[in-house]
Amino acid sequence: MGPALLSDIKTEAKALLGEIIQIRRHLHSNPELSFQEEKTAQFISELLTKWQIPHQSGIAGHGIVATIQGKSDQIVALRADMDALPILEKNEVDYISKFPGIMHACGHDVHMACLLGATHILNNIKEQLPTSLRIVFQPGEEKLPGGASLMIGEGVLQNPEPLAMIGQHVYLPLEAGQVGIRSGLYMASADEIYITIQGKGGHAAMPHEVNDVVLAASQMIVALQQIVSRNARPIIPSVLSFGKFNTIGGATNVMPDEVKIEGTFRTMDEAWRSQAHQLMTNIVQNTCAAYGTTGTIEIRKGYPCLINDEALTQKIRSKMVDYLGKDNVIDLDMRMTSEDFAFYSQVVPSCFYRLGTGNTSKNIKSPVHTSTFDIDEDALETGMGLMAWLAVSTV
Repeated sequence: MGPALLSDIKTEAKALLGEIIQIRRHLHSNPELSFQEEKTAQFISELLTKWQIPHQSGIAGHGIVATIQGKSDQIVALRADMDALPILEKNEVDYISKFPGIMHACGHDVHMACLLGATHILNNIKEQLPTSLRIVFQPGEEKLPGGASLMIGEGVLQNPEPLAMIGQHVYLPLEAGQVGIRSGLYMASADEIYITIQGKGGHAAMPHEVNDVVLAASQMIVALQQIVSRNARPIIPSVLSFGKFNTIGGATNVMPDEVKIEGTFRTMDEAWRSQAHQLMTNIVQNTCAAYGTTGTIEIRKGYPCLINDEALTQKIRSKMVDYLGKDNVIDLDMRMTSEDFAFYSQVVPSCFYRLGTGNTSKNIKSPVHTSTFDIDEDALETGMGLMAWLAVSTV
């Protein structure tokens, strides 16, 4: 794929920007929560129909898969997620969420708009496509078990298996017009931890007559924190954090009968992940026994590690430089956040990169998952054009 096609894609992206901004604003103002993206999917399907792009709806709930036929039956797959978050938006913009308490605060409106723009561009040049394309609009990225796992279960990576799977995600620390990328291990696995400790409550002045669940839970958290520091190999990134500690009842002079603890475990090594799960279970059981209480632990296994295929990512990085210039392609560090795109990366060669959407001069710098998250919409031109370019030039 030569300079002429690259130039054509840039020209198309620039010409399409106004329309894609309006699409993004529509999506932003009409957010839907995970696995509830019915109207979002309908909107996308209507656009694809208007553009005469064949597609299938209703995959894994509200997922959509479109197909653009190229010169070969081999497939390159592109993905965007569709769901919003339970956040009350506080932006003062015309396109503010119409549904209080639901907001596209993680940029999935941007991801969909960019993929729609890329799809429009690629459909216009389909006679030049070296491979066919599979365009994936995926529900439920923000909620276990993750829409990616469900779509894989319904065959999105089959018949044929893609040569490559490509996804992008907004990134406020980078300015619009920049992108970030990393080869190999990039994002952590993520598991949810739910612990319940039960004992015999009573009067706080008579501790000898109770089984102190607060003390047991406190000792348990201290012991659990040492799993990482004293069991994980120091070279394996790992985080074990507890964000919720609730007694069921209790007062200054009342010892409760029950405590509930909730947390998250994240790591970059699947073998150590399984080992850590067993260590957590052992600590809960043994600590409860030592304090005369009983306890249960539920570990909801979430997304796996996200691994960017080394060869694919190096080639994509090179093509990014061709499209944006080397100063606008930034090498990233590993992240302990997680993404269900990781499920794709466990099956086929995949690359997940970051699209710069910040603009410090315009004071656009609120991070994702906040009530004031927004983007510099100039990033949409980069997002759709670059994704179209990577689709035609990577394999």
